[in-house]
Amino acid sequence: MKKLVLAAALTAAASTAYAGSLAEPVVEAPVIVEETESSSTGVLLPIILLIIAAAAIS
Repeated sequence: MKKLVLAAALTAAASTAYAGSLAEPVVEAPVIVEETESSSTGVLLPIILLIIAAAAIS
């Protein structure tokens, strides 16, 4: 019985000793997402259209 317990203890100790490897870990580069901010063209176009319409009416 003592030999069985000793063998189990040595097996457990040996398996945890070789759990890792010596290879370099693979680290992925972080993904950078750049959000593009629109310029004032979204507001500028309706303002220009209003100025043209106002000039055409008067």
